[in-house]
Amino acid sequence: MLEINNINAFYGRIQILWDVSLKVNEGEIVALIGANGAGKSTLINTVTGLLRSTSGSMTFMGKRIDRLAPHVISELGMSHIPEGRKLFTEMSVRENLELGAYPKSAWKTKKETQEHVYEIFPRLKEREKQLARTLSGGEQQMLAMGRGLMSKPKLCIIDEPSNGLAPLVVLEVFKIIQSLRDQGITILLIEQNVRHTLEISDRAYVLENGRIVMEGDCATCLASEHIKKAYLGL
Repeated sequence: MLEINNINAFYGRIQILWDVSLKVNEGEIVALIGANGAGKSTLINTVTGLLRSTSGSMTFMGKRIDRLAPHVISELGMSHIPEGRKLFTEMSVRENLELGAYPKSAWKTKKETQEHVYEIFPRLKEREKQLARTLSGGEQQMLAMGRGLMSKPKLCIIDEPSNGLAPLVVLEVFKIIQSLRDQGITILLIEQNVRHTLEISDRAYVLENGRIVMEGDCATCLASEHIKKAYLGL
């Protein structure tokens, strides 16, 4: 579904990504793990069109996307649920969701999609008229995910969904991510909660200093001495 080949990317004169390659197959949860400053956000910004790569190629659903604008990539069926939620805090839950139905095809069916989102996140239905800023951290993350689903994506890129959440809420969020995969949504999951991420994912890539240093199925990654020492504290 998504294939990235030898991407290099810079901020100004500083190179952040070095020949990064990865692929996400339809129906998978693929994990991208790495420490702060590894280049994860830069890679996601490049995939979604917010940052242009200097070389390499990217295809989504068989179409080259490395020179497309972000809104065009979104219309192809890619949704980015950003780190930190980035909600419109002075707007209601319902208004935030409606803004997620940006593509024309999604706007036509926004009411039906919104009801489906409420089925996944019943608490959002209960708080439909509340301002986003009045929600708890866990509810705000649910709203960010719900807004991302409003575009009816084929691929969801979910960036650090557990950030700042209580442990029990983290477990709930990860269960929801698994359920989205079961509903046919392919997921690229960026997380620092490495153990939980590898437990629910199919495959993983490890990004360090702008380079992919490891890839494989999650069982292999969990057994890796490098992963244990660098990310699990074992």
